Amino acid sequence: MNAGSTTRTQVAIVGGGPAGLMLSHLLHVAGIESVVVDNRTVEQIETTHRAGILERDSVRLLVDSGVSDRVLTEGHEHEGIALRFGGVSHRIDFQKLTGASCWLYPQTEVFVDLHRARTRDGGDLHYGITDTEVIDILDAPAVRFTDVDGARHEITADLVVGADGSRSICRRLVADPHQYFREYPFAWFGVMVQAPPSAPELIYNRSPQGFALISQRTDTVQRMYFQCDPGENPDDWSDDRIWEQLHTRLSGVDGFRLQEGPVIERTVLPFRSFVQSPMRHGRLLLAGDASHTVPPTGAKGLNLALSDVRVLAEVVERAIGKGDVDALDTYTDRALSRVWKAQHFSYWMTTMLHNATGASEFDEQRQLGELQSLVSSEAGSTYLAEGYTGWPHH
Repeated sequence: MNAGSTTRTQVAIVGGGPAGLMLSHLLHVAGIESVVVDNRTVEQIETTHRAGILERDSVRLLVDSGVSDRVLTEGHEHEGIALRFGGVSHRIDFQKLTGASCWLYPQTEVFVDLHRARTRDGGDLHYGITDTEVIDILDAPAVRFTDVDGARHEITADLVVGADGSRSICRRLVADPHQYFREYPFAWFGVMVQAPPSAPELIYNRSPQGFALISQRTDTVQRMYFQCDPGENPDDWSDDRIWEQLHTRLSGVDGFRLQEGPVIERTVLPFRSFVQSPMRHGRLLLAGDASHTVPPTGAKGLNLALSDVRVLAEVVERAIGKGDVDALDTYTDRALSRVWKAQHFSYWMTTMLHNATGASEFDEQRQLGELQSLVSSEAGSTYLAEGYTGWPHH
């Protein structure tokens, strides 16, 4: 773009994270032009630690669409998880139950792969922009922004896609939306630690003191979480206090040992369930966190975003590439059918594993009964395995 220019494209994508870049890539493969804009810099996105579990079909999407096969060479295939309660771990064997796996591969690496692929293919990408506006979404949509050099630009497009996250500016442009949400009275205290892995797969732990999750990142850096009050200040927590909480929650009778090390990052992550419908208004369509968020329990957020853009790319190709504009009408229902399944799965895992405020002894024993039923039933374990590794795309 030249200073103060107006550019024409077929699809303008607001949001250059994994969802926006994957959509841009899939449209490129289909021969459809797009421009991507994001107010964050590439460095900011690359250094923001986010979810790290990919469903089977998310991995296939990265590999089969030609983004990268690095997930297969540098990611870690996980064939199950451990549900831990009563001081004992119970393995849910995904491969045995469903023939599927998930992959430990951080979202930052997904972004790196997608950014490289779009740069390799000559993608029109603009990061670090400001003053973004989306206008005229009913008839002749356009996106206006100021670039890093202070020049003002306008992109006119056939369609605009809002893939701009949970603080979406595009979401607000949908007229008379239905919004569904549930607030949770707890948060996750997340830490990155310099330590070897404590286990080969994720451990979802329920204890009288609250939930804990033991995850991995590399051979020397691990990610761990424990349930806390949303008002907690991470700076108030020393390394010793953090490790005391984790050890208390994961203690048991089976000899499990948590590997310790220096805490190199700490943060408090409040979360909620949210859905906005419809996901389309005029020539504006929403994808990913711009339209829905889930609790992190069950690792559905990034996978849902990738699922959205898989469907959206197909719909846009029919609308623009084949002149079937009515295809846009199918997007909301197709996307939300999976979104609501994931909302239920995330809510179910969250309420099953976390301590509720004011819970009674009955609630405590009922929760343990639910977990015991799950791990002792092949049907119950299969339900968890199917949801965790991802339902088939239709």
